[in-house]
Amino acid sequence: MYNRRNFLKVIAGTSMSLAVSGCQVGKKLSAECRRPNIIYIMADDLGYGDLGCYGQKAIKTPNIDKMAAEGMLFTDHYAGNTVCAPSRCILMTGMHGGHSQVRRNKEFKPMGQMPLKPGTQTVARLLQKGGYKTALIGKWGLGGPDSVGIPQKQGFDYFFGYLCQRHAHNYYPEFIFRNEEMIPLKGNKNSVKTEDGSGIASERAQYVPDLCIDEVMKFIDRNSSKPFFLYYSPTIPHANNEAGIKGMEVPSLGQYADKDWPEPQKGCAAMISRLDQQVGDIIKKLKDLNLDNDTIIMFTSDNGPHGEGGNNPRFNKSSGPLRGFKRDLYDGGIRVPLIVRFPGKVASNTKTGHVSAFWDFLPTACDVAGVKAPSNIDGISYLPTLLGKDKKQVQHDYLYWEFYSKRAARMGNWKAVANSGNGQIELYNLENDIAEANDVAGKYPEITAKMGKIIKEAHVDAPDAD
Repeated sequence: MYNRRNFLKVIAGTSMSLAVSGCQVGKKLSAECRRPNIIYIMADDLGYGDLGCYGQKAIKTPNIDKMAAEGMLFTDHYAGNTVCAPSRCILMTGMHGGHSQVRRNKEFKPMGQMPLKPGTQTVARLLQKGGYKTALIGKWGLGGPDSVGIPQKQGFDYFFGYLCQRHAHNYYPEFIFRNEEMIPLKGNKNSVKTEDGSGIASERAQYVPDLCIDEVMKFIDRNSSKPFFLYYSPTIPHANNEAGIKGMEVPSLGQYADKDWPEPQKGCAAMISRLDQQVGDIIKKLKDLNLDNDTIIMFTSDNGPHGEGGNNPRFNKSSGPLRGFKRDLYDGGIRVPLIVRFPGKVASNTKTGHVSAFWDFLPTACDVAGVKAPSNIDGISYLPTLLGKDKKQVQHDYLYWEFYSKRAARMGNWKAVANSGNGQIELYNLENDIAEANDVAGKYPEITAKMGKIIKEAHVDAPDAD
């Protein structure tokens, strides 16, 4: 049974996905209407204000800024959660945090976090069944070694990187995973700062983000003749939180070495610019292989900016105009960049205020690929917005987040935040108060009550969700 909104989602998705490939509705997909490659790049702890195209002045991101100029920039896009694992679970499953499988960073021994359940309908599994070659390169965090949650059991044909988020805190680990195999990294023992405060002392050391981008290039080369889905999840600019090592690890401070900044700020900026170069390298690879017009690229971050490893997110205004940081449910903790580039399909130098979130990626990717998305999800495809078909874009009734006892919801321009379990709700009008500085709950009791009802009803107790 479809309600009206789900019916509209199905109808809009069918016509939009065929429009992407240039095929006519009702016609079988042919070689002339090749399904697009999908590349989803998700930074780790990158703030809404860390990119030049979102207002950053001190940290240089020319390639990502150019990507925005050649595509569409979302101003009101949200992560699934304010920390890693639940945000990544929501991205993969299309379910918001009120009833998602993973709701916090719960550690499992000896390595890993709470795994996704067997048979979970991940975006990777859906695209894989639809004929896409699928890969995850970088950080996973949804199931450690030998668990039911490893990428190969959740729809990915190929994996290279960190299975465990705790392991991912180290940029120079002693090993990494390729599929289910543990690969030793010669020269990597412990992270030791160099004289300039960055990287590690050994010339033989292997910086995992560099290894990962090499794997990205190889995967694109291997699959240039067939449609692929590449989920690239680098750990930049997450801090190294390991005891006794804490810092922002990067082989070179580059253009920031002579800045009169604290060392962690130099390191954070150098990491972001290094990731920016990787984005430029990926786009160049696509052009070199004549895949540029056949590939949709999305760039985002898993949550707001961190204050770990000595980093101060206020120093370069990493949250931009927003209030809060990682672990907050104010927008600084959950509103993130989203840039989408698809030459010839997504108009260049465009901006949208469409309110969207991580749980929308699954149906969007399915629409792009011409694959049917499950009907029992919270996500709504934003492909109509990408194609400039705003009148066909279905809107959310509300967005919802939770983190331990904290709760938050957005309905139109209204944002409610409940920071404790006592039911006390703060209300903000984001249209004229993007910084969430003025709590107007007392002025609008009916809206506050409605938001409170949403927050209460959106949460579903699940003993096995953690």
